Amino acid sequence: MYPTLSEFFKQVFGLDIPLPIQTYGFFVAMAFITGIWVLTKEFKRKEKEGILKPVKKKVRVGEGPKTKDLVIAGIIGFALGYKLLYAVLEYTDFALNPQEFLLSAKGNFIGGILGAVIAIYMNYREKMKTKLDKPVWKEKQIFPHHQAGNLLVVAGIFGLAGAKLFDALEHFDSLIKDPIGTLVSFSGLAFLGGLIVGGIAVIWYAKLNNIKPLHMFDVAAVVMPIGYAIGRIGCQVAGDGCWGIENLEPQPEWLAWLPDWTWSYTYPHNVNRVGEVIQHCSGKYCKVLSTPVYPTPFYETLLNFGIFGILFSLRKKINIPGMLFSGYLILGGLERFFIEKIRVNIEYDIFGGVTQAEILSVFMIISGIAGIFLLIKYKDKLKDY
Repeated sequence: MYPTLSEFFKQVFGLDIPLPIQTYGFFVAMAFITGIWVLTKEFKRKEKEGILKPVKKKVRVGEGPKTKDLVIAGIIGFALGYKLLYAVLEYTDFALNPQEFLLSAKGNFIGGILGAVIAIYMNYREKMKTKLDKPVWKEKQIFPHHQAGNLLVVAGIFGLAGAKLFDALEHFDSLIKDPIGTLVSFSGLAFLGGLIVGGIAVIWYAKLNNIKPLHMFDVAAVVMPIGYAIGRIGCQVAGDGCWGIENLEPQPEWLAWLPDWTWSYTYPHNVNRVGEVIQHCSGKYCKVLSTPVYPTPFYETLLNFGIFGILFSLRKKINIPGMLFSGYLILGGLERFFIEKIRVNIEYDIFGGVTQAEILSVFMIISGIAGIFLLIKYKDKLKDY
């Protein structure tokens, strides 16, 4: 396992480079970059086909620097400089635990002042470049693909909050003991919670910017599985605890062509530091699971790449808006429901024992099936949605 990029370079190339980047965070960033790219491409395609249209907004051009903007720039600049200069001067401390540093009050006051001054100056200079003797109102066309980055940021922020909230509710004992620590920690995320809360936020943002919600969700149907697949690569490589149940069975002969770790794995050097101590190992990540488990993040990566491939190939063939997203709900729900059968998770004592993810997966499947029937029934009334 490679909990951090530093561990990757050390184990693979023998280079000891202290980098404050966790492998899981790196792959999450890659998932967002890929998501923005796919989202933009799909929006542009729908715009070219005349399905999605731009909105006209009036913007005031030529105004000079405002006190409010300078104050906001100064606050942001101070926060960045406060953390950045400390990270540079105390790099070893920062690299060892970047999350703790970012959430702490640690920083450099001089760096904060310098950051504020630079930010205010840059904001002032930019505003002065476009300042007119008499500011005017201009009409500007804003296409949906211009909103792709903002849309994904909204989905990401609210999705992360939803994922954290649902995970906290699932681990209610930890939430009661340490509510603040549980909610702000970087570990523990419930994907389906992120899907629900993030989805609500996306609907709100789409309505705010006159983007047809059903078409937008169809675009999201090809973005989410590929983003999730890439994110799960980070889970597998870092060993963040999203693994499966014990698997002591020998690898089936029909899978003999695959590496042993694809059937069962002990996640050595996992980022959660769970298991037995690895002999002759130095550093923070010297634990390995005592018994092998199913590498469920690897399975989810393969399955979600498959879902992406299916939906991507169908996106031009389905003409009823919302239908592609309904298909994603069914396929995504089935994937998560069955993966839960071999995944470590907390069970609720109902229906003989079910997990939160299984309940939400069933809800996804039912919603997807209902969506298909309703969309077919009212397809003639959905042209503007």
